[in-house]
Amino acid sequence: MATGLSKTDANNPRLHFDIYAILEGSQELYFGHEVQVNVNLVETVKLKIKDELSSEPRSMEKCYLSPTKRRGVERRCLIWAPVATGELLGDKQDCGIPKTCAKQECPICSVYGGLEPGQKTLIGRVTHGGGVAVQEMFAVEKQRAMHPSRLASPKDKKDETPIPFKREYNQPGILYPVSNHALSITDKEFAAVAYAFLDALPRIGAGNPKGIAIAESKNQPLLVMDRYLVPKRKRPVISPAITNPEEAIATFERLAQKPENTSSYIQENHFERWIGDAALEKLQEYSSNFVDAILQS
Repeated sequence: MATGLSKTDANNPRLHFDIYAILEGSQELYFGHEVQVNVNLVETVKLKIKDELSSEPRSMEKCYLSPTKRRGVERRCLIWAPVATGELLGDKQDCGIPKTCAKQECPICSVYGGLEPGQKTLIGRVTHGGGVAVQEMFAVEKQRAMHPSRLASPKDKKDETPIPFKREYNQPGILYPVSNHALSITDKEFAAVAYAFLDALPRIGAGNPKGIAIAESKNQPLLVMDRYLVPKRKRPVISPAITNPEEAIATFERLAQKPENTSSYIQENHFERWIGDAALEKLQEYSSNFVDAILQS
């Protein structure tokens, strides 16, 4: 079955792009998952790891920054991006959630995919991974003033007494290794991915407060960007079994480049990698291209 994608020319080739990062929560964050009686729960994952002190595997629970939640925030950042005409990009393209336009020429659907039920489907070419917290830290439960569903309506004059409720929060300082992978897209298409990735960082979270940042080590962001046709080098993906932040950061830096290679830019046949500040500057360059070519054109 044909992909249905339009053909590109030699001046605008299709390539693969990867973004690897370790994100850090600078404050308490709520990532909504389930609601029980008067308790809003955050999303967690349970896993078993090999215990060096015992022959039996050890169980643990970690906070989780779901890739699907990140994807949703990134798509909304594109939908709500301001256009020079005074409207928003989603309104200009007649593309939103859940009513996506599924058009190839749409800078949102062309990379994130779209669906018109019963008519057409455009498969997204950006996938998201990671999100399992490094530290073995449980969510903290705190009491809040009232349950949102118990607000009294002034129209029907129902006398409802606000009920105190509790909400779980991910603690500050938790590290979340994440990744974005773009399959067979052009530099122009990847500009939307770069813009969405960076623009989504201060907007991640359910309710308030929001926001997460790229963690730093040795005054460099823990960030890697790959542009390639041939997948080379090691992928800086952190094992969920790691619980020590220092070990996680050291593993990320080791996988990002060989110990003897101190360059922040690696170029090989059909493969390029930017590391640290160089990766951030490259993503910001792509983001500027997206603004100039799509939002301000």
